[in-house]
Amino acid sequence: MTEQANAAEAVDLTNKSVVKAAQLLSELGRHPQGISVTGLAQIVGITRPTAFRLLLSLELAGFVDRSDNRYRLGWQVARLGRLADPYAGVVDRIQPVLDAYAASLGETINFSMVRGETDYDVIAEASAGRFLNVATLYIGRSYPPHVSATGKLVLAELDDERIAEVLPESLERFTAHSITSREDLLAEVRRVREQGYAILDDELEDGLFAVACPARDTEGELFGIVVLQGPTQRMKSSGLHHVIGQVRQAAAEIALALAGNRAAPAVP
Repeated sequence: MTEQANAAEAVDLTNKSVVKAAQLLSELGRHPQGISVTGLAQIVGITRPTAFRLLLSLELAGFVDRSDNRYRLGWQVARLGRLADPYAGVVDRIQPVLDAYAASLGETINFSMVRGETDYDVIAEASAGRFLNVATLYIGRSYPPHVSATGKLVLAELDDERIAEVLPESLERFTAHSITSREDLLAEVRRVREQGYAILDDELEDGLFAVACPARDTEGELFGIVVLQGPTQRMKSSGLHHVIGQVRQAAAEIALALAGNRAAPAVP
């Protein structure tokens, strides 16, 4: 059977009602205060009667709650969430991508899953086995956002007012190149927003350079970050423009790997 035939068969086996119900649940996750059936139908792109019928079924199963004609995620979603491993299956899908880019670029590369305004988990990593003057395993670690390429990208998703609320005016110094004032960090975050990637240049540890690029879903929401890191001199000598392009492509491939057969986001 050809690949086209396999793809066609997979489409034929898809239950469109289940897909639409999953889309409704995903959208409800973005509206913790609740949303009307009309609003949901418009966002998801289905008719109001269809949305109402699916929401009613989900409500009867406990996956949706309704109050004053506004819908929100129900208790069953919370229960299953407590039972689920949030990263089950994710690492298996993205590890081959990380392995390939680590081998191609000759440096260490990792992937972080964003799980809050300023929180993230490093869940997967690959290394070409070359010497780094810091520990090569970053899984499970986190660093202050002002000395982290990942942290800068996470902050770039917030507006300046919110950043001022979550960060102190004075920031801890790690090296002579660390950003230590909130105003300077805000200026750096604005550059990150404009260019679409973040750089860490000797700010956490002397001799450590990193490039971070966002992984976004089909709606443009940030869900993860890919970071390539290595010794400053070697990373810069590789050609920064090329390195950034490769990290961007890795992020796009991971987005595709986690999205199944849907189209990957365009690489800027």
